[in-house]
Amino acid sequence: MAEPDPRGRRRAQGALETQVLAALQQADGPVTAGWVRERLAAGLAYTTVMTVLGRLLAKDAVTRRREGRSFVWLPAADQAGLAALKMRRVLDGERDRRAVLASFVTTLPEGDERLLRELLRHAGDGD
Repeated sequence: MAEPDPRGRRRAQGALETQVLAALQQADGPVTAGWVRERLAAGLAYTTVMTVLGRLLAKDAVTRRREGRSFVWLPAADQAGLAALKMRRVLDGERDRRAVLASFVTTLPEGDERLLRELLRHAGDGD
């Protein structure tokens, strides 16, 4: 029997993170892992939800605080914020930031490059 493709598993973990974040973003406030589990399809185990929340916490995508004997969870980032965190981690993992950023910018479609330049221009206005 062939072993499962670890990249497929990785994609599944990313999909679970997205689902957990979506559930947290729909909440009216801090919620428990059990609350999140009830809102997810596929009948996930409580421990799986806790693992995903722990990964999101390590990525600074969620926050938690103790309430009574358990934790309650809140999203620290929306989907755009999570994507930005991922991009930042990739950039932080490289030695030559200039080369990575230059390569990134040169591969952007023209409209995205224009948008990025506009965003950078506006970010500089706040200084």
